[in-house]
Amino acid sequence: MSRLEFPKSFLWGTATSAYQIEGAHTADGKGASIWDAFSARKGKIKNGDVGDVTCNHYYQYKEDIALMKSLGFPSYRFSVSWPRIFPEGKGKVNEKGIAFYEDLVDTLLENGIEPFLTLFHWDLPLATHERGGWYDRQSCYEFAEYANLMVRRLGDRVKNWITLNEPWIVLITGYVLGIHAPGYIRPFSSLKVAHNLLLAHGKALQSMRQENSQIKIGITNALSPVDYYRVDKSHKAAERAHALINTLWMDPIFKGKYPEELVKQVETQNKGNLHTDDLKLISGKTDFLGVNHYTRTIVRWLPFPLYAFRPVVPSYEGVTITSMNWEVYPQGLYRLLKWIQKEYDNPPVYITENGASFFEKPAAIGQIEDKYRISFYQDYLMHVHRAIQEECDVRGYFAWSFLDNLEWHFGFEKTFGLVAVDRTDSTFKRHPKKSAHWYGNTCRENGFAYEFAG
Repeated sequence: MSRLEFPKSFLWGTATSAYQIEGAHTADGKGASIWDAFSARKGKIKNGDVGDVTCNHYYQYKEDIALMKSLGFPSYRFSVSWPRIFPEGKGKVNEKGIAFYEDLVDTLLENGIEPFLTLFHWDLPLATHERGGWYDRQSCYEFAEYANLMVRRLGDRVKNWITLNEPWIVLITGYVLGIHAPGYIRPFSSLKVAHNLLLAHGKALQSMRQENSQIKIGITNALSPVDYYRVDKSHKAAERAHALINTLWMDPIFKGKYPEELVKQVETQNKGNLHTDDLKLISGKTDFLGVNHYTRTIVRWLPFPLYAFRPVVPSYEGVTITSMNWEVYPQGLYRLLKWIQKEYDNPPVYITENGASFFEKPAAIGQIEDKYRISFYQDYLMHVHRAIQEECDVRGYFAWSFLDNLEWHFGFEKTFGLVAVDRTDSTFKRHPKKSAHWYGNTCRENGFAYEFAG
């Protein structure tokens, strides 16, 4: 056994998102989001699950924060529900919505937990969507207005801000595959959505900087190393997948240009929508990059324009697959961090999501002995540590997720949480799993004992 020690300033935490845990979907003046509308459509969410109540966090946040403190989690990444602040996406402010997040932040700070705030984790206001949503440049200005307001109200207490969470997933699941809100299958206009998401980041970045020059601002991208299914071959399908999953969201921010692989398609789908200063705004200086990573992407060729690939599940001997049908491939995180170091001049990185869902029964009484999740965290963190030893500038790590929650179109069936939620109990009783205690000890001790194979 060896002990892995992380840098003294390394920030440990857990993460959630508003729609997945808050509930209270119409409480205190909150407006509807596209996820409220999407989940109400029959057959869109597994088992008919919805986010109307989910973990009841809106009413139980003080208990949840007390639990975080007792478990030893020093930081908390959460998202703000945009329609809870602007019920119509813009215009009149819902003061009760702001009051909730002000009290949430104050309670975190009172308990010695650092808040890490995400402005957009997929719950676009329904009113904004109905005005055009991410197909319309005007939504970028609405987002910047919302971002500015939140910084005005919370910038004195929240140091670290994330504009968007996983724009690639917003694009591919919501506007190409149709499995997430708003449920569109429109691949030939999807790159307009991509540009407007990036522009929303750029406009928000500008507006937030003007309001408060002291805060730190970044974006969280869902990144994944891409391999062709034939290990002995390279293929254009892997190149296209890498461009769409990774460089489409990195090059505009860190290089001020779209990747060569996609620039023609971006221009074709954005006629009249690409303005002269857009890329200058998008590439405004960020203070850090958030990286969400779960698994690598293995692809085969697909005879379809633009999206010329399809992912495949590996079947090699010894492969471990999670309940999401994702390969456990911890060296993928190391590969990503080394790629970012080399390709983008080693920016400060926070791992803003990493975790796994395994097949677990809902907790009733007692603790879930989730040894596979602990092994998952150990293996992935070992590769984070390895990257840090090789001078990758990794500043922190947020485990996904603090609570078992509504896992989007999978409903409550998939369990990523360190803490189980008994949804059959009227108090939504929380049950920390064994992994919660292991992770808390890791946070307190700034490392863990690890047995290296071989």
